[in-house]
Amino acid sequence: MREKKLAKRVTAEAPVADEIAHLRGLDVQGLRARWRSVFQRPAPVHLRPHLLFSIIAYQIQTDRFGGLDHETKKLLDRTEAVESGSTMPARLIALDQKRRALTPGTVLVREWNEQSQRVMVMEDGFAWNGQTYDSLSKVAFAITGTRWNGPRFFGLRGKEDRSAMENRL
Repeated sequence: MREKKLAKRVTAEAPVADEIAHLRGLDVQGLRARWRSVFQRPAPVHLRPHLLFSIIAYQIQTDRFGGLDHETKKLLDRTEAVESGSTMPARLIALDQKRRALTPGTVLVREWNEQSQRVMVMEDGFAWNGQTYDSLSKVAFAITGTRWNGPRFFGLRGKEDRSAMENRL
């Protein structure tokens, strides 16, 4: 009972930062009690303490500062509807490929035959051993004398990436 009164008092007069700091000090039972006061129902039994904390902290902030505006909610709903199925994984893969895009000045290092091979990413290709190549695969061929997938040779892509791409086709 005392926990409930304390939780209500903290909610009524404390700034959000103080409320969240108070949440950090609560054990699982305290978080569950705070959940009940915030959501007016018991906390789901499967939620771990860090999730209880995060969800309660988010709700406290939205109660105090407001949640997403109507236009943003509509945009998210539209995005979910349009990008379900095969479209969403394609967007995630494209995003991942952008994240992996190499910027000029990046140095790739690979050990081959007990020698460190350093390749610098340039605006117009890849520099290795005093020459410029237009693809990493050509650099890998120059280093090894055999055909390689350049990004895979330099550890930028693994076997699982290739099988995922083949499964999509």
